[in-house]
Amino acid sequence: MEKVLLEDSMPIRPDDGAFLSEVEGLSGVQVSACFHCEKCTSGCPVSYAMDLPPNLLIRHIQLGQRDKVLGSETIWVCASCITCSTRCPNDIDLAHVMDALRRMSMQQGTVSLSRVRAFHEEFMKAIRTHGRVHEIEMIARYKIKTGTLLEDMELGRELFARGRIRLIPERIKGRREVRDIVA
Repeated sequence: MEKVLLEDSMPIRPDDGAFLSEVEGLSGVQVSACFHCEKCTSGCPVSYAMDLPPNLLIRHIQLGQRDKVLGSETIWVCASCITCSTRCPNDIDLAHVMDALRRMSMQQGTVSLSRVRAFHEEFMKAIRTHGRVHEIEMIARYKIKTGTLLEDMELGRELFARGRIRLIPERIKGRREVRDIVA
């Protein structure tokens, strides 16, 4: 049976539900409970920069559009501010779903923005190493990885001069516990 397509090439009939189940299993969030009230999108401070607004991203998950969802810029643009999660009348933690989608995208190798992927990798590496972000180390690794070593040099100098960036990482208690959480 051939699938009928809407204008934006979204199938009317969902797939077998495998992608939806995978997202719900990984995130622990019942995405299928969304009835598309759009409160997540209307409250999102960065929805203007997304290729798929949050409510539409959820719809694509429900319809099994794995490639469209994992290849979207939305999951990387999301600021994880949890505004969407707090506004949802069905208690869908969309910020947690976005995190799960980022992990899936990284594992599948479908990250749409290479600089975003590099930043995410270096951020997580810093958390695993120090239990928190050590800005100079993370930024240096990111700049080397992306070949943008000389970009933002003046900003970096200013931040350092104002004491916003430290040369030596701060030691934190519970570093091992943070590493376990990240793993």
